[in-house]
Amino acid sequence: MIELSPERIAGAADAAVVARGGAGRPERAVVDSRVVRPGDLFVALPGERAHGGEFAADALAAGAWGVVVDPARGRHLTREGHAAGEGWVLAATEPLVALQGLATAWRNELACPAVGITGSVGKTSVKDICHSILPMRVHASRENFNTEIGLPLAITEAPPETEALVLEMAMRGRGQIAELCRIAQPDVGAITNIGPVHLELLGTMEAIAEAKAEILAGLHQSGRAVIPADEEALEPHLHESLVAITFGPGGDVFCRSYESDGRSIEALIGTPDGEETFRFPFGELHNLQNALAAIAIGTALEVPPTEMSQRAPGITFSRLRGELIELPDEIVLVNDCYNANPISMRAALEHLASLGASRRLAVLGEMLELGEDAEQYHREIGAQARQLGIGPVIGVGELGREYLPDAWAPDAEAAVPLAEAMLEPGDAVLIKGSRGVGLELVTDELVARRGAGGA
Repeated sequence: MIELSPERIAGAADAAVVARGGAGRPERAVVDSRVVRPGDLFVALPGERAHGGEFAADALAAGAWGVVVDPARGRHLTREGHAAGEGWVLAATEPLVALQGLATAWRNELACPAVGITGSVGKTSVKDICHSILPMRVHASRENFNTEIGLPLAITEAPPETEALVLEMAMRGRGQIAELCRIAQPDVGAITNIGPVHLELLGTMEAIAEAKAEILAGLHQSGRAVIPADEEALEPHLHESLVAITFGPGGDVFCRSYESDGRSIEALIGTPDGEETFRFPFGELHNLQNALAAIAIGTALEVPPTEMSQRAPGITFSRLRGELIELPDEIVLVNDCYNANPISMRAALEHLASLGASRRLAVLGEMLELGEDAEQYHREIGAQARQLGIGPVIGVGELGREYLPDAWAPDAEAAVPLAEAMLEPGDAVLIKGSRGVGLELVTDELVARRGAGGA
């Protein structure tokens, strides 16, 4: 519940009260009228096909606490009598700015530390690990609530008892991370890594580093930065007054030794507060790096490593990110199709190669937004798969041809019968591609046709 008075909500949103509703408080803010529940505050934003204001009356009829609409829509609601006795109607010239202002007001009301996490890969996994290992009431962004719309929605969902906000911050261009920092006002800013993601939009690795580093500039004077120890591209963006905690080889938080069976890892982790053994319920080495970032975030929040290690066995990840799904005939499906770029694709292939299996197959969707060198990046990934002994490989999408695969499909739907025909008992198969390729369809169809035997 957003425990702010209606007047404070209107003030934070820079909105006028057009019609007064009940005396309660809104549960959360939403921008999709189809998910409105009683007590929600519906913020009407323009969409690709329709304006949210067209559904404001429906939201009130569904029991919304209130709506934020543009002034013209607010007058229309009042004139038509839709708002009478049904909820608050607030009018704001820019409803999105109103939503962001409300989120900042609620973030400040919570008076708890906020963590912002950005990076080319690993943002969601680091967020998920933080949610599991931090010994406090953590509210974390769900799904892909990491944009100028999603992040304020994530903040308004935080319950009053929240003791730490862990927020993912996406970047598709200059100024976007800075905008998210103005909304969330992070105390800790974490950068997982800098890689060739969104090159199509930003052009160079230096521009990507500069855009990611906006999170460092967005920290207040006593804020702390969490950055990779080997990321030289970030050095120009550090300053003397900024306390930085590094992770990875040579960093403040590092892995001294580890053992892995492909499905779990036991690691001795060094921190500024001493060494501790962590038992992780995952076998991917790239997630060990993500865990170091999360432990560094905990260190920035002054959490003892012993408390984090006690919670490590309970780590869970968001769907579509490295899920291991066991099918009949001892087939293991690695469902990692939320997104893909050269860094994450290499890591996923290495993990696949580490699994004990009679054969290791891969369904690889194209990697999007890689700019003019996209074809070369795909050829390099295809070559790596062959070097690791992975095959057959199915390429999906136009750029999927550049993997030089054993079979090719124009889209996810066409890849389903190819993948099913190739599977044999004892196989391990990786399904991974950029989100726009929609390879979760392949996962879902294989599970439905083969029947899952457990995860």
